[in-house]
Amino acid sequence: MKNKKHLLGLLLIIVFSLTGCFKSKSPNVVFDEFSKFLAQKDYSSMYNMLSSESKKNIDEKYFTERYKNIYDAAHVSKIIISPSYPEKFEKDKDNKVKFPVKISLQTPIGNKDFTYEVSLINEKQGKSKDWYVVWDESMILPNLTKGDSISYVKSIGKRGEIKDRNGKGLAVNRKAVDIYIVPEKIQSDKENIINQLSSILKVTKEEIENVLNQPYVKSHPDQRAFVMRLSREDDIDKAKKAIELPGVFTSTASEDITIRYYPEKEAAAQLIGYVDNITAEELKKYKDQGYDSSDIIGKTGLESIYEKRLRGEAGGAIYINDDKGVQKEVVLEKEKKDGEDITISIDINLQKNIYNEIKGDSGTGVAVNPKTGEVLALVSTPSYDPNLIVSEISNRNYIALEKNESKPLLSKFSNATVPGSTFKPITAAIGLKTNKLDPSKKITIQGEKWQKDSSWGNYFVTRVHSEYTSLNLMEALIYSDNIYFAKTALDIGKDNFINGAKDFGIGEKIEFPFPMVSSQIGDINDKDGIKLADSGYGQGDVLMNPLQLALIYGSFVNNGNILKPILDMKDKTDNPKIWKENVISKEIADIINKDLIQVIENPNGTGHDAKISGITLAGKTGTAELKQNQGKTGKENGWFISYNTENPSIMTVMMIENVENKGGSSYVVPKVKNVMEKYLKH
Repeated sequence: MKNKKHLLGLLLIIVFSLTGCFKSKSPNVVFDEFSKFLAQKDYSSMYNMLSSESKKNIDEKYFTERYKNIYDAAHVSKIIISPSYPEKFEKDKDNKVKFPVKISLQTPIGNKDFTYEVSLINEKQGKSKDWYVVWDESMILPNLTKGDSISYVKSIGKRGEIKDRNGKGLAVNRKAVDIYIVPEKIQSDKENIINQLSSILKVTKEEIENVLNQPYVKSHPDQRAFVMRLSREDDIDKAKKAIELPGVFTSTASEDITIRYYPEKEAAAQLIGYVDNITAEELKKYKDQGYDSSDIIGKTGLESIYEKRLRGEAGGAIYINDDKGVQKEVVLEKEKKDGEDITISIDINLQKNIYNEIKGDSGTGVAVNPKTGEVLALVSTPSYDPNLIVSEISNRNYIALEKNESKPLLSKFSNATVPGSTFKPITAAIGLKTNKLDPSKKITIQGEKWQKDSSWGNYFVTRVHSEYTSLNLMEALIYSDNIYFAKTALDIGKDNFINGAKDFGIGEKIEFPFPMVSSQIGDINDKDGIKLADSGYGQGDVLMNPLQLALIYGSFVNNGNILKPILDMKDKTDNPKIWKENVISKEIADIINKDLIQVIENPNGTGHDAKISGITLAGKTGTAELKQNQGKTGKENGWFISYNTENPSIMTVMMIENVENKGGSSYVVPKVKNVMEKYLKH
């Protein structure tokens, strides 16, 4: 008997335990789970949580497709659900609980926020009893009923233009025409039409076939398939010929289509950059900034750097349409906002003049107004025409440019490279500042090579003009004597040299919209002093950014102050902004400036060929050796920097690669002269 009572008690415990296990979840737990699935757009899991009555009215296929189609059509990128639960749930006579829920749908034109009263019913489905969601169409969107559809009309704000200091367009919007194919209308003569169209548009047959083979195009052969966008100004003849072909159509003038155009083409390509269609990766990265898959985005250069200011804001409207396609209600509406026009300090005529001088070579040219800090030119060669990338069907042209060994996509003006003798005035300034250099003192130098002592082994510093045996600072700059500046660097000493370079901002990031590689002194910690000596004349591990070199030379005409560079004309002020104040004294600046005038004025000066009648110029040449071992021939970069000294208005830096068989820096001097003469005399 005792055993029977014990067994009965145990069974009761098990029953009560199981009853507790199968107790239904609370309404808030159920709806939190439902909300999670909605936020994840997991519509199938949502359907499983619907009430029996809701499931009778719609099947799972309809439910999942309805949500997907509506939210896709409205371009909903994110769904936020915020329920307001009561302190205590009270069932009504129908065994339901109700509470308000705020739903926020994020779209490219803003958020659609609405409140929906959720009903949950406690009922048995299968073997278990639980809370289930009572659903209707208006939970997707208010006032949405069965048979309704959604349309999204996007209005694109005009992209801002980039203009030079005189208002000339560098990145502009042009009227355009779109070329389309309707696949089903070319089937009877498909191969012939594709051949002719590829010839007219100057694209490959494969590129057109790739358009036609897109999944959406193949499944909608009766609809227009976009092929290419052409400028109405330059390519209207192509468009006229294209539409003579069966099944080929164009957009109409009333569609207000534009294409980005770069009037100066190769001359400003790396600086201005280009736009192109947004990629899936970019769309994911900028998903919260209102982009969608049909947008263009700045890819490189100022188009990318100023993207937020240029693109403006997209506008548009989301509509509910009835089962006949008639507009029923405006869900959300936003006015478009045009992008900002940006004026930069570049003088495009000067930019083109520099480009024309170096376009046959690989190199860079930078020009700055030394009294204001305004950047007048930033040129890099070899270059490319960005219009070819903007208008192409595929990325064929871009891939070819990327694979090009001469690297036309590279912005050489933003890099730092070996400056050679253009660094000597900086060494001189450090020497004068630390009182380790007497500018009038003659230094005796014998022969064409020199070493500090026998610890250098077979390493020597060499010079070109061995006929000069006694040199002061001015003469050392005129003849560009390497040994003089190697000795000066050793006299200055490692710590003073490093600190002096830091005073000039070398090693610091340049505050400038276009990212610039920082200049550097590099490692000069070798015990024998070879690296320090080599650094004195711009070799060793010294690397200089051409823009920073121009800014530093500007200190020679600004009483020892280095100005902050300006690119955006919005940043220009009545009084130039100083980046580095009193780097050197006015007296030191005047000494260097007068000596650099003699580099050009003196008939024996290395820059004498840059002399312009009636204009006093200062300057410095530099031939940077890139060879790995002394005594062996190697590649050389030729430098020349020059500025006018009476009311200084232009500082030009030019560097050309591979001048070892062209006369070194003497190859660059006449090119800079041509630039300076055109700018100062015309």
